[in-house]
Amino acid sequence: MISVGIDISKEKSIVCILRPYGEVIASPYEIVHTEKSIAGLIERIRDLGNETRVVMEATGAYHFPVLSSLKQAGIFVSVINPLVMKKYVSKAIRKGKTDKLDSVRIANYGIDNWFHLNDYQPMDTIYEELKILGRQYSHYVRIKIQSKIALTNIIDRTMPGIKKLLQGKRSNNPVKDKLADFIKEYWHYDNITKKSECSFISSYCQWAKKKGYHASEAKAREIYAMAKAGIPTLSSSAASTKMLVLESIRVLGEVNQTLQTILTQMQMIASNLKEYEVVHSMSGVGDVLAPRLIAEIGDVKRFHSGSALIAYAGLDSPPYESGNFIGNKRSISKRGSSLLRKTGYEVMKCLKTTKPVNDAGVYQYMLKKESEGKPKKVAKIAALNKFLRIYYARVMEVHRN
Repeated sequence: MISVGIDISKEKSIVCILRPYGEVIASPYEIVHTEKSIAGLIERIRDLGNETRVVMEATGAYHFPVLSSLKQAGIFVSVINPLVMKKYVSKAIRKGKTDKLDSVRIANYGIDNWFHLNDYQPMDTIYEELKILGRQYSHYVRIKIQSKIALTNIIDRTMPGIKKLLQGKRSNNPVKDKLADFIKEYWHYDNITKKSECSFISSYCQWAKKKGYHASEAKAREIYAMAKAGIPTLSSSAASTKMLVLESIRVLGEVNQTLQTILTQMQMIASNLKEYEVVHSMSGVGDVLAPRLIAEIGDVKRFHSGSALIAYAGLDSPPYESGNFIGNKRSISKRGSSLLRKTGYEVMKCLKTTKPVNDAGVYQYMLKKESEGKPKKVAKIAALNKFLRIYYARVMEVHRN
């Protein structure tokens, strides 16, 4: 029984090798994340014999070079959740922290939990690729939100009220945006009011036809009236005003294009999976949410039950009992994938919007919870719990057949 604890950091790691009862085989020493250095570590681990297990923390992307090299060499590696390791380390009275101390603690964790260590199983390439794309998609969604806020702050000072007039239904083409196109063309109320009403209406209709929007004279009159009555607080004569508006539009457009490119790639990859059609056909799930759901859940076979998938999403409510007290109003743990919860919540919002008739009871269950007096958000989370159980059952059936 030999435990190899590795404290991972960027481009280097600290290794400590222990036997039970604190017997030190190798005091903490440093390796760098190069092929030669890791090959030396692999050779040393092999010399220790078969009863050797490597333990490391999950550290974002930093641990992958070491992990992938060790797994290719056929070595047992257990990757521990950082929260679990933090709880283990917190038992110590003295809380000093150095990389060398951390490597010793990780090695000791391997000794103390030897029979509970799980050998890391790499995810299938297709699920791993989908996961990376899904995380990048979520990253650019956050950038899009920030970009829209920045644009709104600018146009509230150059064209106050215009957003309410031109914010219409969501286009089937996510890159197409009437408000952004209009602001790019006119960018300040002064560019509208310097024209006569008839001249602006004619200009607006020509622009709308060119861009593929409805050329409404009534809408043009509304815009002209608002431009006349509005009070811009940024001058159109300032050189920076036009630059700020157009740059905000450009950034938002590029982010939308990036999101569409990533989503298209995700759809192409996910469509090759056996479960794609089943997931895509579920109520509330469509072309956008199906690949995102699969990306966050990954290979459903890695979960032993629907309850395990619920726990992975952080939707479980751990029991709480003490003496005669039994807690029956428990909140969800949120110890899981926040992106899966967010994606699932979007599915519930789609269900509430589309009001499907045949939805395996998820939508009706949501309505039932609301009728019991539950807040709408709580009802959606309860329905999401049911949705994920159905997801697990249906996808597992596909893999069994």
